[in-house]
Amino acid sequence: METRPYVSWELMNSFLTDAFKGYGVPERDAAICADVLLESDRRGIESHGCNRFKPIYIDRIKRGTLLPKTNLEVVRETPTTVVADAHDGMGMVASHRVMEMLIGKAKDSGMAGGAIRNSTHYGIAGYWATMASKEGMIGLTGTNARPSIAPTFGVENMMGTNPLTFALPTDEEFPFCIDCATSIVQRGKIEYYAREGRPTPAGMVVAEDGSTVTDSQQILGMLVDGTAALAPLGGGPGDEMCGYKGYGYAATVEILSAALAGGQFMKALTGVAPDGSSQMYHLGHFFFVVDPDAFCGRETFRKIAGDICRELRASNRAPGYERIFTAGEKEYLAWLDRKDRGVPVGEAVQREFVQVRDELGLPYRFPFEK
Repeated sequence: METRPYVSWELMNSFLTDAFKGYGVPERDAAICADVLLESDRRGIESHGCNRFKPIYIDRIKRGTLLPKTNLEVVRETPTTVVADAHDGMGMVASHRVMEMLIGKAKDSGMAGGAIRNSTHYGIAGYWATMASKEGMIGLTGTNARPSIAPTFGVENMMGTNPLTFALPTDEEFPFCIDCATSIVQRGKIEYYAREGRPTPAGMVVAEDGSTVTDSQQILGMLVDGTAALAPLGGGPGDEMCGYKGYGYAATVEILSAALAGGQFMKALTGVAPDGSSQMYHLGHFFFVVDPDAFCGRETFRKIAGDICRELRASNRAPGYERIFTAGEKEYLAWLDRKDRGVPVGEAVQREFVQVRDELGLPYRFPFEK
């Protein structure tokens, strides 16, 4: 049962937008950033929601490794493609602009693809894929990130958690949306565990000697200094549980995120310079949009996709389980549960909100304050 206090969506949106503005993000861009974070919480994916507002965005702006103003440069464009340079601005803002361009191109040409280099954390990957599904189209995206995943048979963190994300429109109330890291657990989840004082389940993280690590705060430090790595989907360091599948998908995302835009990759994305000082992250993202109207038609696609999901959910269940889900359904149910209640906010994030508010002198009072 949820014991954390809830903050209304309206209050959270206003506060996050004003806070981003307070640190130099232009108003329209601040609204985009706030919406991306809140969409994570709407879907119940707290590892990428308000929990990351201060440490991943505000602290990096203050540290100088994330520029609040996004000067997106289109460096190459065709009727069906876009390559852009974010120049170390807000990854969420750069991604929103590129996706708007690609959706328009896909409507004209049937499909479109784009890539961004020299970017920063772009939030929940599913946000960008569902921008397409809301228009009745298919969305696909991926991004590289700070090195976290070890290759199969390895223990050195070489690749980011590298999500490979699809959103497919259906004739139901929600799209089929698969949005997950190519590691067993993503770094953001471990950050969440650390804030809540919870251990990371055994088997998700491997130390340089091959042993497992469960202390969440310790893991975050070890990931930075390279003495621990996340296991790829399937597990590691060996291949007994077919971790080479997750490793292969992570490498695919790494290549597409870097090579399509001519950007940087793997150890160049640590955010740490050779002398130990902080530096820009220079992340890369890629996006594809496909319009079913260029194939069987949008309505036909939506109906068939919905039929497949319904048949999967109606299939025989394993003993002891009440229902079968399809991708995106749990997130939709989370939204139904939270839409009238707001965002649940834990104590660690409460302190961060108060600190940011007081630092900026913003006129907000939160319901969790006595």
